[in-house]
Amino acid sequence: MTTLADPVPGGRPEDLRRVAGITADLAARGVRGIVLAYVDTAGVCRVKTVPTARLEAAVSWGVGMSPVFDTFLADDSIVTTDVLGSPDGDLRLYPDLDQLVALAGQPGWAWAPVDRITQEGESHPGCARTFLRRTVAGAARRHGLAFRAAIEVEWAVGLDSAPPGEFVRAVTGPAYGAIRQVELSDYTADLLAAFDAQGVPVDQLHPEYAAGQFEVSTGALDPVAAADRSVLVRQTIRAVAQRHGLRVSFSPAVSAEGVGNGGHLHLSCWRDGANLHAGGERRHGMTAEAESFAAGILARLPALTAVTAPSPASYLRLRPSRWAGVFTAWGRETREAALRVITGSAGRREQEANLEVKPVDLAANPYLALGCVIAAGLDGIGAALPLPEEITGDPARYGPDEAAALGVRRLPQSLTGAVEEFRADRVLRDALGPVLADAVTAVRLGEAAAVEDLDDARVAAAYRWVY
Repeated sequence: MTTLADPVPGGRPEDLRRVAGITADLAARGVRGIVLAYVDTAGVCRVKTVPTARLEAAVSWGVGMSPVFDTFLADDSIVTTDVLGSPDGDLRLYPDLDQLVALAGQPGWAWAPVDRITQEGESHPGCARTFLRRTVAGAARRHGLAFRAAIEVEWAVGLDSAPPGEFVRAVTGPAYGAIRQVELSDYTADLLAAFDAQGVPVDQLHPEYAAGQFEVSTGALDPVAAADRSVLVRQTIRAVAQRHGLRVSFSPAVSAEGVGNGGHLHLSCWRDGANLHAGGERRHGMTAEAESFAAGILARLPALTAVTAPSPASYLRLRPSRWAGVFTAWGRETREAALRVITGSAGRREQEANLEVKPVDLAANPYLALGCVIAAGLDGIGAALPLPEEITGDPARYGPDEAAALGVRRLPQSLTGAVEEFRADRVLRDALGPVLADAVTAVRLGEAAAVEDLDDARVAAAYRWVY
């Protein structure tokens, strides 16, 4: 379980009671330093590191870092809002000991996600992890709901020996092919070993569709821990790849053509140990609340894309008939629908039934993405929104009249279009709060402006090695 309490200056009492033992254990295992990680508004993981001997000080008083990173763009330039982007101020990074893990792919290092608070001891309003944690806590308090979540991770594997900036795929062979698995069997075996050593249960690891692409699916957790795990999984994939002379990219579009890397969100609602997406009397076993939760997500998908598809490169991936889910439509096991209802196999449905949100990629800050998707679903429950008619097949086949009758519309086709939808969506902006919502808007518009004169190939190249 994830620590749900906010950090406090001086340290949480339960953390202070055990930090000395954790430090001693890490030192005995040869861990020399600890990576303190968070994800900024642009979706880039930023870190500070401390020697293992300084863990107690970090747990007690945090580690300093500027709030300016909330308005960094992916190229490290800076935009501003009315309260963010200046050189003033400082924040404290507090590691979550419940998620601290020794890194098998980086011997000598451990890793922990952080929450950020101000020097006055208050929660930083731009902290995405705090936003997600409070969204989850609010759902439990107001609706008696808990959630289980997982984030798929797709990545392209290239040769580290390729010319600077270029991508040269490290494997040949067809999509999902045995050739790819054989050619990178040593790498993927070491990757599985690293995940096992770090306590990350893997459901599947396999070659995927695009050139050099692989995918890993891991077990579901509470949303904060699921977002933490997504960051840890990518750190591990990258580190193990480097030890094999490989280089990996999680960018939504490694090249301008073909299928990109997704980061599909899987999410289910639970109450008193029961999955609301199974055993109900509505379509495909959903309860009325589960249908309204899905309807809330579906209704806000155009605005959600500003959070779930936050890079100009995202819109090279979000194209029809590529299983990216670019229309506001839902269906059971329909991979072209933006919202896929997964019922699971007979005999496992009470454990496995969930929603999959498809127009999501790994440029997204996972804490923002999960928090906003949950906020949209909770709004659907609060308004008892009806779930529209289910679709089958590819919604790209619908003519304008049929699409309108079914409520099927194309998601924004550019980052600026997504920002327009986001700005008009009071539910998402209120959920984030003004500081974080304004940071999202400023960073997205900054990214769009940075590439406005670039063609698709140059956009792909600009973000190829950022994520």
